[in-house]
Amino acid sequence: MKTKGIAAWSALLFGSLGLHRAYLYGLRDRWLWFYPWPTLFGLVALRRFEAVGPDDAWATWGLPVLGLMLAQGGLTAIVFALTSDERWNARHNPGQAAPDARWAPILAAIAGLLCGGASLMSAIVFAAQRYFELSLGK
Repeated sequence: MKTKGIAAWSALLFGSLGLHRAYLYGLRDRWLWFYPWPTLFGLVALRRFEAVGPDDAWATWGLPVLGLMLAQGGLTAIVFALTSDERWNARHNPGQAAPDARWAPILAAIAGLLCGGASLMSAIVFAAQRYFELSLGK
């Protein structure tokens, strides 16, 4: 039985790596294997940003990608948490009784809004700043 709380928290904490898809659909899910690559690209960019500095091209392109991957994890957690119990069970637990969701999905939605919004805004601000610095010639 797949619960909304576990799915929402796994999407929030490990959604950028796709572990929520492994929980819901198993390791044969094709989309699951797409998630780690942009996240790893962003983590490499973060390490290069720390080592080389903000003038590195990897950091310029990779850090917004990492921010977007973290934001999609937060958004996915919100979507999972706000899905009605009937729709959730029809999709992920067909023919089984509905488990009582309680507070776990609600808290995951709140945390997803906080963390996802912060990472999305950070990615937008960093990308816009680098764009204008590079286009105006610093």
